[in-house]
Amino acid sequence: MITVTESARQELKNILSANVDNPEARLRLTTDSQGQLGLNIDIERPGDQVVEHEDSRVLVVEETLATSLEGVTLEAHDTSEGPKLVCISEGMEPDLPPIVIPLVKWLL
Repeated sequence: MITVTESARQELKNILSANVDNPEARLRLTTDSQGQLGLNIDIERPGDQVVEHEDSRVLVVEETLATSLEGVTLEAHDTSEGPKLVCISEGMEPDLPPIVIPLVKWLL
């Protein structure tokens, strides 16, 4: 399962609150046809991995994707344009730096 930092959980809650009124809606971490990670608005499904923040379910990840993201951390980085979600994957070799991948917000 992907690790989600406290700052990323707060940003996910902010994104969800700003984009939906349905209390059953969640942000779903998913991939597009090219394998790029992004967020969609969806509902929780059986087997989903769930991330909570302040008693709210803010993110769901399909089980197969969650397994493939083992060792990846979702963080919120402060930028001049506001917080940006990024996925950080630790290098497999001890001397390799972490890989930082910006997360695309699709929000359909």
